[in-house]
Amino acid sequence: MEEQNKSLIEKVQQVIDNDIKPYIEADGGRIKLKKVEDGIVYVELSGACAGCPGATMTLRGGVERILKMRISEIEAVRLAY
Repeated sequence: MEEQNKSLIEKVQQVIDNDIKPYIEADGGRIKLKKVEDGIVYVELSGACAGCPGATMTLRGGVERILKMRISEIEAVRLAY
């Protein structure tokens, strides 16, 4: 079980680094993977994304959509507090 979670975390981190982070950074924001738990990815948005009214749209329409498309085990993406 632990090995599966580690593999899933690595896959999520790879998708964030390669497919998501460049777009967020291009707009002056930052994204950091905090944890993956029961199919839910928790991320922290900072920089220009922190407090931005469009951050929820970015999270749902961008980050969550891409992660769910690339990794079947992902059910949702939420902000980590």
